[in-house]
Amino acid sequence: MVSIIRLGVQNCDRFGLDDSPGGPIREGRSGTCRSLRDDARCSMPKPVGLDAPDDDESCVDEGLDAMEWVGDSPHPWVVERRDRVTFGVQAFARPDDPRSSERILAAGQLVDSLGLDAFYIGDHPAHATEVWMHLAALAVTTERVRLGSVVNCVLYRHPVMTARQAADLDRLCGGRSMLGLGIGWDVPEFGELGMPYPPTPERHAALEEALEIIAGVWGDEPFSFSGRYYQVTNARITPPPAEQPHPPLMIAGAGERVTLRQVARYADACNFGPSAQIGGVKTPDDVRRKYAVLERHCQEVGRRYDDILRTHFTPWLMIAETESAAQEKLAHYYPDGLTEDQRYSRIYGSPDQVAEYYRSMIDAGVQHFVCQSLDAADTETFRLLAEEVVPRVIEG
Repeated sequence: MVSIIRLGVQNCDRFGLDDSPGGPIREGRSGTCRSLRDDARCSMPKPVGLDAPDDDESCVDEGLDAMEWVGDSPHPWVVERRDRVTFGVQAFARPDDPRSSERILAAGQLVDSLGLDAFYIGDHPAHATEVWMHLAALAVTTERVRLGSVVNCVLYRHPVMTARQAADLDRLCGGRSMLGLGIGWDVPEFGELGMPYPPTPERHAALEEALEIIAGVWGDEPFSFSGRYYQVTNARITPPPAEQPHPPLMIAGAGERVTLRQVARYADACNFGPSAQIGGVKTPDDVRRKYAVLERHCQEVGRRYDDILRTHFTPWLMIAETESAAQEKLAHYYPDGLTEDQRYSRIYGSPDQVAEYYRSMIDAGVQHFVCQSLDAADTETFRLLAEEVVPRVIEG
């Protein structure tokens, strides 16, 4: 009873290549500096497409002081969830749904009323509802649910625009937002947006620069930055986010050499799951192994492992009252059956069956679940998750 579709998880901000020599130049509260990245490392052949290894460290610059993000203390959002398991929902409307915006807003409002922890919207603007616009609408029509995207593609927007949108969203919702970032994976969507799809190491390096810029423009003084991928001159986002020290940051992906190290250095939460696009972390033992790698990175960079919220992504969750009804729901979406990858990334079943799956992931160390539905009209799944599955998981 495991499954999913080509999901909307990682997101990326638009960037332009810069031919200037040397590493990025930064100018802000601490003056101007140039990182010591060796540009010769970027001359090696680059992997392309979905087969590009996420753990290739070429071109990754660790010039950003991690303390600009994580500080000396864990984020309050993490502390509040250390000793309890929480569930959030991410939803997409069906591509042929003529009322996609209304469907997404209704789903978010329902999740808020059901008492679930968070509502997320995926970032695939070429073929789905625009994430920031709909999150803003939910910010003023919900009361308690945490809002964000799992995750925004860092390359789809310039980091200053991402910082502006994230700050405005956080103020609209009264400090209930979460900023999720990833390097992107959807090659066709890059083409639909008229953007090149850079090799994996370059997307990792662009994420590093974006993090520095977002932290910088949320600061107290105008911030300038000249990097390989982004340039900024005297930018400052005012007013800043409502939540202090900043909205929690989630970095998605499961690459053991680069992504999980970036999580250890900068993020308040990690996120990966069973499908190939989000790490291929299919079993509880796989989850344990990734967390062990993350813990080692935390030790190496001097970060407390428990200061990072361990989250898990379900690409498509389908719940029905009975096992047979869940099978019928699955057949409705997949009349020709599931591929091998979808057998692990589509989770379906009765409340008892689904609760058993999530309990196995909790035993592996997961603290927060992002349960995605690729049909926002499937309110039965949202209700059964909140009213039947979560109580079984918590009590079990």
